[in-house]
Amino acid sequence: MPDSSVYTRRSFAAMMLATTAACAGRSVPESSPEKPALPVINFAEGYGPIQDGEYYLPGIPDRFTQGINRRMFGEYLGEQDAGTIDVDPYAKFLYNVKADGSAVRYPVGVGRQGRSINGGATIKLKREWPGWTPTQNMLRTEPEVYEPFRDGVPGGLSSPLGARALYLYRGSRDTYYRIHGTNDLESIGNSGSAGCIRMFNQDIIHLFEEVDVPTKVHIRTREESLRVDPENYERGVELPPKILSPEEVFGTADASLDDLDVFIE
Repeated sequence: MPDSSVYTRRSFAAMMLATTAACAGRSVPESSPEKPALPVINFAEGYGPIQDGEYYLPGIPDRFTQGINRRMFGEYLGEQDAGTIDVDPYAKFLYNVKADGSAVRYPVGVGRQGRSINGGATIKLKREWPGWTPTQNMLRTEPEVYEPFRDGVPGGLSSPLGARALYLYRGSRDTYYRIHGTNDLESIGNSGSAGCIRMFNQDIIHLFEEVDVPTKVHIRTREESLRVDPENYERGVELPPKILSPEEVFGTADASLDDLDVFIE
């Protein structure tokens, strides 16, 4: 497997593989000006920089992937059938359940209280580097936030949907909820979006390659989360919304729209 992390039957153990590189110092002649040392950035396995087509995705600094807040492989202890995407919005994890009884577990960011998808859905569409446009409901209820983006944000590094998006349907109806990438690294493992399920871009790319269309998605209830994974119940914190201006969004590749999260193409 590309990532050697595993978890035990009782829990996903924290098995951080990134280590701090030791830099050997050397003396500098008095006549030579000293150059400031560049910071050393470490990445957990599977979270380094990626060249994805025309886009360069920076690595995820390991301070965001500490402990269990990263992709892991192991035995699936949930209650869903193989081939299901099982999302626990209380423990902030998404499981891709395999036929052999194992799963890949990814950390996710979810909606603030009362603003998350619940129940079941089906992935009926998936896109690479998708664009985003606010819904009419978003424009009507919060024009001060969404009106500047009425014409949408094209796919790319500034899109709130990140590198990939999986589109959730109920029957033939688009729910307007997505499983998608994000540049808002702090949101992963916490509650902070307006409802969709966020993943590190490196993780949504990994999941995207493994998911077929259609795929069933199950969202755990509070009771199910407590029953299946009490150790991680209510992991993370609820973050306040971050709202960026159009200049911030379109002017930098590091921008992300934290509060723009129920999407329609």
